[in-house]
Amino acid sequence: MLNTGQQSRFNVQVCRRRHNPNQMSRAYAAIVGGAAGGLALVAIVIGLLWFCMLQCKNFSNKNSETGSSDPSALVEWNRGVGLSSAGGPPLSGPQGVRQFTLEELKQATKEFRESDLIGNGSFGLVYKGFLHDGTVVAVKRRLGAPRQEFVEEVHYLSHIWHRNLVTLLGYCQEGGSQMLVFEYLPNGSICGHLYDTGQNSTQIEFKQRLSIAIGAAKGLCYLHSLTPPLVHKRFKTANVLVDENFIAKVADAGISKLLERIEDAGPSLRVTGGDVFQDPGVGKSGTFDEMSDVYSFGIFLLELITGKEALQINFLGSNLIHWVETCLASDDLVDRRLGSFTSEGMKDVIRLTLRCMSLTGIGRPKMDMVVLELDQILEKEMTLTTVMGEGTATFTFTTGSQLFTSE
Repeated sequence: MLNTGQQSRFNVQVCRRRHNPNQMSRAYAAIVGGAAGGLALVAIVIGLLWFCMLQCKNFSNKNSETGSSDPSALVEWNRGVGLSSAGGPPLSGPQGVRQFTLEELKQATKEFRESDLIGNGSFGLVYKGFLHDGTVVAVKRRLGAPRQEFVEEVHYLSHIWHRNLVTLLGYCQEGGSQMLVFEYLPNGSICGHLYDTGQNSTQIEFKQRLSIAIGAAKGLCYLHSLTPPLVHKRFKTANVLVDENFIAKVADAGISKLLERIEDAGPSLRVTGGDVFQDPGVGKSGTFDEMSDVYSFGIFLLELITGKEALQINFLGSNLIHWVETCLASDDLVDRRLGSFTSEGMKDVIRLTLRCMSLTGIGRPKMDMVVLELDQILEKEMTLTTVMGEGTATFTFTTGSQLFTSE
């Protein structure tokens, strides 16, 4: 309790403080300055978070399914688009693809020497080449006079990018030849790993084959999603290539359309009955559609399951389902190099394969559904064989004939 004198002195001090403008100004300044500093700090933090979000979004876009599996390589190629190998004035050609000179490709392939010949596809001979900057490429070469239609189709194909499609890097029309330059995939076609039963062959187990099938399916699905849809028309196991990580990429996408324009529906595009990958309905109608690719993909799945080349399988299209049933009954359908897998997973893949190979297009699933089902099969297989461990029942070849008899 303050006495009268103490109370008087306290009141005087309070009044002085209230009526001292300097002290009040300093107090308000301190408050305002602190608030402003806090707001500035919040603004800086928000700005940093926004910047990080934009960077993450850009990075995600560059590595999306519709981009290259090696974005840095595409960036380097884009920097060189339209430039000569010597860094001189721009070369004429479509934006987004590089025009090579004949001399460049001769040097890259050592004058197209036979030892660098790695294949012979629908577009012509395929050579492995080394560009002056060390980039390894695949050069496809065929005889043909320069045509504007060729350049136009190359321009169109150069804008079709997907991580599961072989990337077109450039072209050349010189010396009586038309050439396409693609990225080079070191592990080549899946055929070399699937059919080769030698000691040095690569053993591709069930889950890895599922991953390869998913990659190829995504490549076809992307082509079908374009406006208008791009039908491959020549899909087969030989056109499924794998990179150093065994990521599948579909080759020759759009090549049929290109050849149709520059050959005026020449001999290489005539429908023939000897191709086991060809939709049986095409032989009657002469026309391809997305369901034709689905049928071809079904034959590809059959080869992944059996490990056998379709050409060596003695069957007719109308008796295909009977052939599969016969092989199941005799325990001779599934490739014995597949390793361990669940009978449930194998059943699902075989069912999907037969649906894709339905003799009528209406009975086949679309490629987006094929991708979805394969993803689900692989996810289930990973769960059953990895998460549940050794307790999971796996398929053994001694009970192969009972694969479908438990239902």
